[in-house]
Amino acid sequence: MAAEASRSSVDSCIEQDPLKTIETTKHQPPTSKIKYDWYQTESQVIITIMVKNVDKNDVSIEFSDKELSALVRLPTGEDYSLKRVLLHPIVPEQSTFKVLSTKIEIKMKKTEALRWEKLEGQGETTLKHFIPDSALKYPSSSHYTKNWDKLVVELKEEEKSEKLEGDAALNQLFQQIYSDGTDEVKRAMNKSFMESGGTVLSTNWSDVGKRKVDVNPPEDMEWKEYN
Repeated sequence: MAAEASRSSVDSCIEQDPLKTIETTKHQPPTSKIKYDWYQTESQVIITIMVKNVDKNDVSIEFSDKELSALVRLPTGEDYSLKRVLLHPIVPEQSTFKVLSTKIEIKMKKTEALRWEKLEGQGETTLKHFIPDSALKYPSSSHYTKNWDKLVVELKEEEKSEKLEGDAALNQLFQQIYSDGTDEVKRAMNKSFMESGGTVLSTNWSDVGKRKVDVNPPEDMEWKEYN
């Protein structure tokens, strides 16, 4: 009987423990201990805020030319704020963010393919064009290492798979054609675009190489030359 009573007491404790486990699982670290990382590709600067189980409706991200402002309401009811004056300008309308179960990922579109020496500043550092380097160590606010090269490759693949619309999709198509084209294709595209004032884009060098490409605006538009 004493053994059964002891077992009953243990079972009672076990029944109560899952509630404590759930509460512990939901607990977020203090806002002062929440970390973020940043790295970059040729076209984007990516910030990752290490916070879990955040509702997307509780996340507010604002982009401006040189500033990032993030406000996150944590499950604990606390607010986490991240505000940074950026080293170089970004394109706010092409910058996005995602709320995932384990993190918040912020992607800021660069205005130029420059390597950022750091995340914050007033643009006082020497400008350097982005040159991929397998040995590059990206700056981070944390003290642990990651396979940043793998992340960059994955991000580039993700950029390729993103669905664009309208002019953005058309520009991406032209850029891809130019990038993959032969020298003749590139010469044809450059010549036709320049001579036509941006109204014609041809890849046929055997055609445009023999003549001057005339201006040919769309039917619903009128071409005017400004001095």
